[in-house]
Amino acid sequence: MVLRAPVGTRGGINLAKTIHESDVCINGMILNYSSYFLPDDVRLKLIVDYLLEVKMGDGGWNCAYLKGASHSSLHTTLSVLEGLNEFKSCRVNYRLNEIILAEKLGIEFLLVHHLYKSHRTGKIIDPKMLRLSYPSRWRYDILRALDYFQKAKIKFDHRMSDALNVIKKKQYINGTWLLQAPHEGEVHFEMEKVGKPSRWNTLRALRVLQFYEQFV
Repeated sequence: MVLRAPVGTRGGINLAKTIHESDVCINGMILNYSSYFLPDDVRLKLIVDYLLEVKMGDGGWNCAYLKGASHSSLHTTLSVLEGLNEFKSCRVNYRLNEIILAEKLGIEFLLVHHLYKSHRTGKIIDPKMLRLSYPSRWRYDILRALDYFQKAKIKFDHRMSDALNVIKKKQYINGTWLLQAPHEGEVHFEMEKVGKPSRWNTLRALRVLQFYEQFV
C-alpha cells in the first residue's frame, strides 16, 4: 500500500529505495489517487504538509527544487494542483485556506505561461505539450491542464484561449480526438492505438469545450 511507504526526510511519501527525499510530482499524484480511494486516511495530511512546504516562490512546484531549480515546472505544478483539488473533496478542511491560496498561485503560474508557452519569449516550451496522450502519467499537456481547470471549475481567463483553440482544431473529421502519442512505461494492457480515435481524449476534450463553450 503506497501510503504505508516511508516518510521522506523533509516529509511526504517516499517510494524510492536509494533517495531519502520525497518526490514532489509523485506526492501530488499519490494525493490525487489516495484522496479518491482513501479519503479518510490521516496520512493524506502528511502529503499536504509536504506539498505546501516545498512550494516555490513563483507560485508552482518543481521536482528538481533540491537540485537548485529556481523556476517551477508545468509537469509538477499540474500534478500537485490535481492532488490538492481532489483532497479538498475529502471535506476535512485541513489547512484549507492555505490550500486555496496555493492553488490560486499555482493556477496563475500555468496561466502566465498560457498553458504551454515561455513567459519570457512566448515560444512553445515543448511541442509534446500540444500532443494529446492518455494516460498522462507525470507528463503535462494542454488537454490535461484544461481538464483540471474544468473539474476545478476555474473561470475562463483569456490566457486559456490559445490552448482551447489548439484543442478545438485537433478534432478529427468524425468528431473524435485521436491518441497522438503515448508515454513510455509498463501497462497491464494497451487501451487504445496511436493515431486512432481515443475515447479518453474525446471525453476530456468534449467536457473541456462544453465548460468553456462560449469562449471558443
